[in-house]
Amino acid sequence: MKSDFLLAITQLSAEKNLPKEVILGAVESALVSAYRKEHFHLNQNLSVKISPVTGKVEVWAEKTVVEKVADDRSEVTLSQAKKVNPEAKLGDLLMIESTPENAGRIAAQTAKQVILQRLHEAEHTAIFDEYAGKSNDIINGVIQRLEAKQVFINLGRTEAVLPPNEQTPGERYRIGQRLRVFVVEVARTPKGPKVIVSRSHPHLLRRLFELEVPEVFNGIVEIKSIAREAGFRSKVAVAARQEGIDPVGCCVGLRGIRIQNIVNELNGEKIDVVAWNKEIPTFIANSLSPAQVLKVELNNDIATVVVPDRHLSLAIGKDGQNARLAAKLTGWRIDIKSASSVEAEIAAKAPPPTEVVPAEPVAPVQAEIPAVTKHAAVKEPAPQPAPVVAEKPLTAEEKALLEDMMAESRQEAKSGGEKEVSQAETVLSSTFIPRRIIQPRDESKTTIRFAEDIFTNRPGRTEDKTRKKKKKHTSKGKATGSGDDEG
Repeated sequence: MKSDFLLAITQLSAEKNLPKEVILGAVESALVSAYRKEHFHLNQNLSVKISPVTGKVEVWAEKTVVEKVADDRSEVTLSQAKKVNPEAKLGDLLMIESTPENAGRIAAQTAKQVILQRLHEAEHTAIFDEYAGKSNDIINGVIQRLEAKQVFINLGRTEAVLPPNEQTPGERYRIGQRLRVFVVEVARTPKGPKVIVSRSHPHLLRRLFELEVPEVFNGIVEIKSIAREAGFRSKVAVAARQEGIDPVGCCVGLRGIRIQNIVNELNGEKIDVVAWNKEIPTFIANSLSPAQVLKVELNNDIATVVVPDRHLSLAIGKDGQNARLAAKLTGWRIDIKSASSVEAEIAAKAPPPTEVVPAEPVAPVQAEIPAVTKHAAVKEPAPQPAPVVAEKPLTAEEKALLEDMMAESRQEAKSGGEKEVSQAETVLSSTFIPRRIIQPRDESKTTIRFAEDIFTNRPGRTEDKTRKKKKKHTSKGKATGSGDDEG
């Protein structure tokens, strides 16, 4: 029977994944409760010891040493007490072995219930201790069920809860999906330890960098600060603890393989890795990456950042996201201004220029123009002399080419009209005819014209405005006027 008892203890230890000593302690506590109700007083001090080798059960009860025993459950004679302790005296309290022969059915049933309760408590304590050590760490789990917007994740020995406020916005979960989650809190409850996990915590990003980047795990590259808006974008400031190491390059990896693994784990969340700097203006300029920063001015707890006009929207980001993340990353309030607005503010603050009193305008002298009479002579203005251009004679080839082109134009004029011939000749002649020297006029010689010739109206044209149609000769194909002969 004793061997069966030890076998049951060993099997129970394997099923519950608990140490054997923990199960023996739970059984001893259960037997104390059972024996106290059946064979001893309720307030009497008892202890039960089970041998891990033989499985023998011993019950020890605290009793008072008296001359004559009135109640054997709480009293013992002096002679019996000296067998346990030779120096025992009357009135002493001694632990005397008082193992009952038969615990009884009620005691056995009570012991069973207490044993199960103690086992549950011991199991919960072991689970709590295990996951309390994993607090602020990353663990893997499988989604078991979805209830009331909460996600329950099976961690193996227990179940974790992913509440709605710790979920990533826009992320979808399905039963059977494997997830990496961050342990936020481990709490004791009447139903056992409660493990609360998160997918939106900034330290989840830190643990993922430690898993993917060996330099971060070994401490060569340090993550100074993290700013995250889960599901959308994150910024990570890194610094190297050894000279000659590029912290940003280590985190990004060859062709971005390291950072891409983290992005895939976070379902496409954008991650900006920036270099940390002890100089605050430089760090703030780096935090606004990928925008270009011209100048950073610090005033109390506000940093005024000047960026080019074309990078203003990039520095602010969509709905101000880039500026918010930079403020969280650096711990400074950031005021972003464009270069043109700063120049306008400087111009507005500059003193106004001194006023220059303009000189009094001089009235223009108007010459009196004599009235033109009927017989008054008007002197024509002298023409300006034309520029002198050197004459360049035509070569033989140019003359031959000119003659050929003139002949072709005349031939085409027979069908196209005399007007086109005159235009072609004019163009060709202006192209190849050499320009001659134009002698300037003698200014001493003036031409006298009368006012009657200038101001009198010219007689109107009496010719008929309508043109008469031309008829074609069927024999020769020449056009002749139907009315007046043009000669």
